[in-house]
Amino acid sequence: MQQTVIDRIEPVAEDVVSLTLRGTDGPLAPWEPGAHIDLSLPNWLTRSYSLCGDPADRERYRVAVRHDPLSRGGSEYVHRFLRQGRPLEVSLPRNHFPLLPAAEYLFLAGGIGITPLLPMLRAAAGAGVPASLVYVGRTTASMPFLDELRSRHPGRVRVAATRRDGRPDLAALAATLHPDALVYCCGPAPMLAAAQAAFPAGQLQVERFRPAARTFPANTPFEAVCARSGRTVQVPADTSLLDALVHAGLPVASGCREGVCGSCELALLDGEPEHRDDIGAPRGRMYPCVSRAVSERLVVDL
Repeated sequence: MQQTVIDRIEPVAEDVVSLTLRGTDGPLAPWEPGAHIDLSLPNWLTRSYSLCGDPADRERYRVAVRHDPLSRGGSEYVHRFLRQGRPLEVSLPRNHFPLLPAAEYLFLAGGIGITPLLPMLRAAAGAGVPASLVYVGRTTASMPFLDELRSRHPGRVRVAATRRDGRPDLAALAATLHPDALVYCCGPAPMLAAAQAAFPAGQLQVERFRPAARTFPANTPFEAVCARSGRTVQVPADTSLLDALVHAGLPVASGCREGVCGSCELALLDGEPEHRDDIGAPRGRMYPCVSRAVSERLVVDL
């Protein structure tokens, strides 16, 4: 974990604030576009947010938080109680949405989904790669960092305020792209579904706010053997592996608890997992907040 202090907190759109976090113990850990960090909030919640500042700035991180009216306590706390000067512990950056090399980029952002794409556009433009952004929101007032984007990337940003302009024609955009272009999309579920319908799967990279609706086999009980601690934990059918481990006194970091953020990642040493996350767990890893076991036993590095 890294120690920071809130250097600046400011509104950047309707119901959105930007937090600039300054490291208090020397340079912060490096990161690349697409990365996110976990904020350990003073109300005992941990929440993940995409880094949206400049990767070259090792002194500060920047994130943006939209106030969710259905908040589970994270965004509400940030908006109501955090103030400049407040110390915050943050995780090392993780990146499940990396910017891959391409001949051209099209970035599609919906509302707060601009956050991981903002440093991507900066990186692509800085490398001289053709890149454009289609930024969608209800109104321009609801779209964070819009003025910053327009001033830094003139000619690259197309704004679609849906109450005024309607939704962009993604199929028409797809027809104009270079065959080796990559499309990066982050936004609400309907936008992601429209992008998946318009662009080939191999061309499209997405990051979700919430897990996609999917069905899985009925839960079955299994046991988790914790190799380092020598403990064996029973996981009932109605309990997640994460909760079973925590209840057994084996704390595991967690954020979204929906298989989206990756903060609860565990190393898997043996057994056959049933991956239910939306990240795409790499070989030998799993996310116990949602994933379970096909085998009767899993061995984890805990």
